[in-house]
Amino acid sequence: MKSISIYTDGACSGNPGPGGWGAVLIYNGREKELSGGKSLTTNNEMELTAVVEALSALKEPCSVTLYSDSSYVVNAINRQWLSSWKRNNWKNSKKETLPNLLLWQKLDQLLQIQDVSFVWVKGHAEDKYNNRCDALAVAATQKYKGL
Repeated sequence: MKSISIYTDGACSGNPGPGGWGAVLIYNGREKELSGGKSLTTNNEMELTAVVEALSALKEPCSVTLYSDSSYVVNAINRQWLSSWKRNNWKNSKKETLPNLLLWQKLDQLLQIQDVSFVWVKGHAEDKYNNRCDALAVAATQKYKGL
């Protein structure tokens, strides 16, 4: 099974507002960059979209170490929130339908295929790839400003 590192980030100008996401996939020293955005979104939606889009880009099952500065995403996996939401018919602790439900459901499907370890990294620090993802996300956000 291939071992891949993925870095992801999301950005939003206003919350909600125009937003973007970025991802860098690294395999055998080769890097692939992905990005996109929306005219009206939230930071959490963009963080989660980055993860879903990056994992969706994989063409076969892989062993993935995924780095994100989003506590929202990393904690949902590492603290078993996603499993709990799924058991509770996709309701959060307030018994409300989960925000970003379709993205969480897609991520849940992808995690059945990919062997993913989630690692939190400090944002806006000295991590080369996290900083690159941030730049990709911010650049994507700019495309949606004024729409």
